[in-house]
This record gives sequence, C-alpha cells and structure tokens, in this order.
Amino acid sequence: MDQWLLPAWLNAAMGRRLEALEADRFGVRLWEADATLWKPDDEGHQGVIRNALGWLSVFEAVRGDVATLESFVDDLRSEGYRSAVLLGMGGSSLAPEVMRDVLGVREGYLDLHVLDSTDPAAVLAVEAAVDLETTAFIVASKSGGTTETASFHAYFYERLKELDGDHAGHHFMAITDEGTSLQKEALDQGFRAVFVNPSDIGGRYSALSFFGLVPAAFMGIDLERLLDGARAVAVACGPEVPASENPALRLGALLGEAALAGRDKLTLLAEPPLRPLGAWVEQLVAESTGKEGRGILPVDLETPGDPAVYGDDRVFVSVGLQTVAATGYAQQVMDLAAAGHPVVGWELGDVYELGGMFLLWEIAVAATGRVLDIDPFDQPNVQESKDNTKRLLAGFVAGGELLEELPEGGGRAAFPVDDDELPAALAAFFAQARAGDYVALQAYVQPGERVWDDLQALRLELRDRLRLATTLGYGPRFLHSTGQLHKGGPNTGLFLQLVSHDQTDVEIPGRPYGFSVLKRAQARGDLGALRAHGCRALRIDLGDDPGAGVRRLAALVAGALDQ
Repeated sequence: MDQWLLPAWLNAAMGRRLEALEADRFGVRLWEADATLWKPDDEGHQGVIRNALGWLSVFEAVRGDVATLESFVDDLRSEGYRSAVLLGMGGSSLAPEVMRDVLGVREGYLDLHVLDSTDPAAVLAVEAAVDLETTAFIVASKSGGTTETASFHAYFYERLKELDGDHAGHHFMAITDEGTSLQKEALDQGFRAVFVNPSDIGGRYSALSFFGLVPAAFMGIDLERLLDGARAVAVACGPEVPASENPALRLGALLGEAALAGRDKLTLLAEPPLRPLGAWVEQLVAESTGKEGRGILPVDLETPGDPAVYGDDRVFVSVGLQTVAATGYAQQVMDLAAAGHPVVGWELGDVYELGGMFLLWEIAVAATGRVLDIDPFDQPNVQESKDNTKRLLAGFVAGGELLEELPEGGGRAAFPVDDDELPAALAAFFAQARAGDYVALQAYVQPGERVWDDLQALRLELRDRLRLATTLGYGPRFLHSTGQLHKGGPNTGLFLQLVSHDQTDVEIPGRPYGFSVLKRAQARGDLGALRAHGCRALRIDLGDDPGAGVRRLAALVAGALDQ
C-alpha cells in the first residue's frame, strides 16, 4: 500500500513527466534493456549501460540456484560451522547487512558478521566476535581487486593458515565476476567455492544476485520467498503497465522532477524493523544520480524533527509495516505534508517484501536517471579517491610517512579538537553555508554504538541550527556509498572529516603497512579529491578518544554557530 502526499505543483510536474515516459515507451524499453534510454547520443555510455542491466532479470535467473545454495549451507552446518564473516564493501556488503538486520538469522544457521571498515580495532572486533575454526569467510568483490576486501582477505587467510595450515582455504568462498584476480586467487588457495556472478550487474544493483543471496542463504533466509517479493514488483512495474500506474516509475518521476525544482534531499523515514533499508537506498541513489554536477542526496537515519527545521529542498519517503503498531511516524508524515513537504509512504504487508523493495528502487532510480539526463549505471568520480590513496601509500612505502593533503593556497591540513584556532576555523567554515547546502560528517573512527550516538547528537545540532540536511557515515565505508555524489554531484556540501588516533595497528600480510596506515591514507586521499573539486572541507583530529573528541567538537560547533 502506498500513499502520495504531494504539493499541487509537484503532482502536476510528476504527471507531465509520466506522460513523457509513457510516450517514450520507457517501461517497455527498460525491460527490453534498451541502452539508448540514457545518453542516446553517446555510444560510449551506451556500451557501459548495456553491460549494466542484468539486474532486470537476475532475480528470476537465480531461482535455479536456490536448491544448490541451500544444500551448500546445509553442508557447512553439518560440518560444525556456526558463523560467517562477509568481507566486502558497498554493493558487496550493504544488501546482506540489510537482510540480516531486517529478516534476521534463522535458528541453527550461520550468524553473519560484516566487515567493511579498515579501522584496525574494527578488524580485531570481528575476529574476537567469532570462533575462527567454526567460521566461514565470504570474500565478496565484483572487480576482484577492491583494496579493502583484498586486505581483509589477506589478514583472515593468514590467521586461518596459522590454525589450519594447508586447509585454510576450506573456510573461504568468493563471490566475484568471471575472470577476476579474486577468482584465480580463490582457486590457488583452495577456496571451498567460487560463486561467479553475472558480469552485467553493477555492485549497487546486485542485491538479488549471488552478492545478496549467498550470504542470505548462510543466514537461513527463505530465498524463494524473498524472490517472490521481487517477482510481485516486476508484475506491478511490468512493461505493459501504464507509467501513471507503475509505482516505480511514479517514484522515479517524482524524485527527478523534485530534484530539478531544487528538492534534491531525499529524506528516508523508515520505521523499525525496516530502518536498515535506508543504508542500501543511500548507496543506490547517491552513486547512481550524483554526477555531472547533478544528483539527489539521500539522508538516512536523520532523526525526524519538527517540520520547521527542514528547508524547501526536501522530499520524504516513509517505509513501514502494516503489521507493526505505529511509532509516531504516521503523525510526523501528516505534519510534514501539511507544511508543504512532498511525502511518499509505503506500508509493506510482510518483511519479505524487502525483495520487492530492492527491485522497485532499482527501477525508480533508472527512471530518475532518465529525468536528470545522466547515466545511472556508472560512477566516474569514485576512482579519484582511490588514486590519491595509492599515491599516498606509495609515498609511505618510499619514505616511511604519509604526506599531508594541504588546502589550495596553503593553510592548515587539520585542526586538533583542542586547538585554540579551531573555534575561529569552525565559525568561518559554517559562515559559508547557504540555503540548499548539506553538512556531511565523515567519521574515520572505529564504528560503535557510543560514538555513533555522539555523532548523531552533533548532526542534529547542525541540522536544527543551520536548517540544512545532514549525513553521517563511517570512513571508508561511505566512499563506496555516497562518495561518488560528494565529488560528482552538486557542489553543495560542507564536509567535516573526523579522524582519530588508533591505539593499535594490525598488519596486512604481504604489505609494508597496516590497517591504520591504510585508513589514514584513505581519509587523506578523499580529502584531497574533495578539495580538487573545490568542495568546502575541514579536517578535525579527535585525538585518542573519539567519543570525547566528538563531544568537545559539539560544544565548539554550538559556540561557532552562536557567533
């Protein structure tokens, strides 16, 4: 069941756009995998697009593999495996994490842990949470060469060699494309299995492929039921359904038209237990639309506030369950609509409709790409931060230290949180804020509940005082989620990069540096990429205690905003 509470002007604009999509036969041509729907005059883009539309059919193609996956997991269980660790980033990890948090782990199946942080303490925390001898490791990388994933793989493979010698590979399985270096390495190391994913599926569109379904099978999730949810959406959004009656095309038209009118902050209001879905939507929307100076900023896990704290750059999408008692969101939705904000709401009948939500959002974002005249399947700016990181690491190997990335024209590379000059720097930084901007908190610290609560308090202070949208992400995780939009989208972000001092480092086997150095290089590399694009960015060193550092920073921010 869906609900559309739109201002008259946006409802009319959406209606006109749906008429145009119908006239262009968008729905029919989409299911025909017609690459000319996007960038019709650019054959180069069309080549990329043709190799990126496999998600339209994969949810049906994988049905034939369900029994094999279930049998594979049964073998693991019979051998005494109790846990699984997914080593991946972005599109290789977000969907399984969402499935775990929404659908749960079935009793007797493998408890899934996700490692997507290069923070050394985070690596050690995952290791401490499992019994290595009864743990299966899933190495997931489309390209096969993702730096973070390769580092996680190297570390845990070495740990298993210490415990199980030449049989270490039996604890590992890989998910990757055909012909990657990971596929070869998996064969060389005696991995238990290699799941070769169709190469015509991009990472953020891979939820219903092996990248999502293999970890789901490990958790005992009912795969057929999950895929049934996708099939139901495929029928509701099929090629013969008029655009005006197609919920995915309606959402895509709405988001695109709203963005063109300046409402380019998509704010997600997901109720428990569907709240984790926002992390996946965040990557899909940001990485697909944030390019060529255009884009839609997804705002996830920003605690709802009074309508007065929101600017006129917002669109709200609410997702809940019909079977769960209202938690206050229903009234908040009505209040937002009454204040003139566009609101779309979905109520799902069952958590397994999550499979349908994956497909619905994928179709919607494909349609949004058409509206914004962009290619929703590439990510042209992602490589910039990676290249900077490689250069910094090469400098470290050669000289034993990481070089600082200085702002253009000189100035301070970073401000310690107790620096006397920081209050003035914060005041000058926030003085640059203007209507339609957003504030991004980029936290290169160990993920944890306490520090997250401190960061959330800081982001709400910024939202309520500046009346701007806020985002919060851990580094380097966000580089594989919102990082493309930060550099390729509209230059409307104010970026606060928060770093801390690691209390220990963890060696990466085969490399002359550990995870701490890698994380610091990633932070500095991304900051350099932001500054190269003329973005407003400030790095703050939180010191030895990130939580205390954030709380100190929050007090300084409040003082700066009072000036």
